Amino acid sequence: MNVKRIVSNIESLQLDKADSFYKDILGLELLMDHGWIRTYGSNSKMTLQVSIAKEGGSGAPVPDLSIEVDNLDAVLFAIEKVGYPIEYGPASEPWGVRRFYVRDPFGKLLNILQHEKILP
Repeated sequence: MNVKRIVSNIESLQLDKADSFYKDILGLELLMDHGWIRTYGSNSKMTLQVSIAKEGGSGAPVPDLSIEVDNLDAVLFAIEKVGYPIEYGPASEPWGVRRFYVRDPFGKLLNILQHEKILP
């Protein structure tokens, strides 16, 4: 048996708010819209992970979602441009990631991160 997919579900009565954050800022595609549920994603192959944590690292709270991006500065700029407050960071962490925390329109705490390049 193999796990084929894991989907994170966020409850909200205001589905239209998802476009401005998950599509416009993070660049995800609207893959499905049944009126009562919208699914955003990408056709890119991604690593499947589930993390269980007692803290978020560096004393930060455990985030609801961690989203790895390829250009943290671009996402940070887009988030600040529309006025979402940054709750932590941006910070370069000792385990090799640069990250910041922000809440999505539904109040979920997101850990937006990029692995830092290790120079030889």
